[in-house]
Order: sequence, then C-alpha cells, then structure tokens
Amino acid sequence: MVDLTSAPTPLSGPILVFDSGVGGLSVVQALKERLPSLPLVYACDNAAFPYGQKSAAWLKKRVLSVIASLIKEVEPSLIVLACNTASTLTLPELRMSCNLPVVGVVPAIKPAALMTRSGQIGLLATCGTVSRPYTEKLIKTFAADCEIIKVGSNRLVELAEVHLAGGKVADQDLLEILQPFLAASRLDTVVLGCTHFPLLQPHLARVAEQTGTAPWQWIDSGAAIARRVVQLLTESGYANPSCPTNFIPSCWLTAPLSTASQLPHFLQSFGFSQLKQLTSFNLDKQVS
Repeated sequence: MVDLTSAPTPLSGPILVFDSGVGGLSVVQALKERLPSLPLVYACDNAAFPYGQKSAAWLKKRVLSVIASLIKEVEPSLIVLACNTASTLTLPELRMSCNLPVVGVVPAIKPAALMTRSGQIGLLATCGTVSRPYTEKLIKTFAADCEIIKVGSNRLVELAEVHLAGGKVADQDLLEILQPFLAASRLDTVVLGCTHFPLLQPHLARVAEQTGTAPWQWIDSGAAIARRVVQLLTESGYANPSCPTNFIPSCWLTAPLSTASQLPHFLQSFGFSQLKQLTSFNLDKQVS
C-alpha cells in the first residue's frame, strides 16, 4: 500500500506515460487509482498509429527517437512504456539510453496461468504481439502446462480508439474477433495483451456472455504497472509523491493538433488539460 501518512514529496519531474494511441489511458487510470496526486504527462504517437501495421525495425527506431525527444521536452522522473508492441521491441535499448527508470508492459501470461482453473487461456493482442518471440518466451516460461489460444487483432485497437472518441462499436465486430475463444470448450481466462483493449473489456465481456458462455476472467497489466511504479518511487524516497512546482498535466501528440478534433474532450476527462505537439514527428517521411 502507498504510505499516505508520510509528507508529500515533490517529484523532480512528472511520470511520462507513452503509447501509440489512447490505449495507455487504461494505464493512466490504474496509476490514478493507486496515486491520485501523481503528476502525469501522456504522450501518444498518433501520427504513426496503429503500430501493428509497421515493421519491427522501423518501429524500434521510431519509438526510441520519439521518446528521446519527449525526454528533452518533459524532463520526466520515470517513463511508463504503456504499449505492448513498443515494450517488446525497445525496452532493453530504452533503459540503456535514457538513464531513467522505465516500466514496460507485457502480456499478463504469468498471472493468467496462476488464475486459470481449466488450463485453457485466451491471449487477445495485436497481430504483432501474438507472433513475437518475446510472447512465446513468456508462454514457455510461465504457462508451459496451459493451452494458449492466440487471437491477433489490429482491428480491435482501432475500435477502442473509436469507442473512446465517443463512436459506437458494433457487437457483431466484437463477436467476430472473439470467435476463436467462443469455440473453445474449456476457456476460462482471457489476457488482454494490448493496453487499448481494457477500454473495451466491459463490452467484450457482455457480448461473450450473451452467447451463453460462462463468465471469463479478464486480465490486463494496468494494476501490475501501477504497483511497479509505486515500488520504484518508494525505493527512490517518494512514498507519497506530489506534483512539481507549476506542473500542468499535458498530452503530447505527434500528429498536427488540427487533426485531433476528438481528443480534447476525453483527454480532459482523464485530467490532461493541455495539448502539445512534437512537430518533427509527423509522418511525411514514413517508412514501412
């Protein structure tokens, strides 16, 4: 538990939460539940969204470059890489290059293996994440005695963005994505292996249960990330961190602000009152 009895200690800089789009807001939500006063800056590489359709080599170079620029602008005290794709590709290099604590996110295979009763687990992630060697290593290490049914969906990432922007997501679209899980006989646990997906979890659960399946356990990495951030801050002497002087919660984008017509409303609902742009990262020179 966070020691709220200790005197608030101002952080030297905010916590930077990074994702390709708005999926990292599910991590922001988990962080706010643990530490409501935590100074957060959100950044999304929306000019390059969605990451699932880019090559690994291009993405690695892109993520490292964007975050290096953000570090100069934001001067964070800690970075949360709230993107499974970016984490599985860049975590070691990022930790070596930035000289800051970096918390990444990977599919919650280990807790799912501990929680399942039937031994049959669904992994719902982007197409890139379900096929990466890193994910296979997690399965072999922590769930070797389980049957893992992998479903890769880049479409669900786009639907999560539509939902958070106030658009309607059709039940039929969700049912089509979940079909391999619905056809499984013993599945009782589903890992949401993309930070976008918890934004749609209540809707996914509802449409699955309407087909007559027993309720599944849904697991994501938000709570684990929040615990790790609290641990790192406590170890650094910030058991009850507070905002730096004159801090303004902001969101950095890589696409032009003029294209972000749907963003301000729901970003403000997460506490981010100011939009800013990293002007050198618009995708005029995109590499695939």
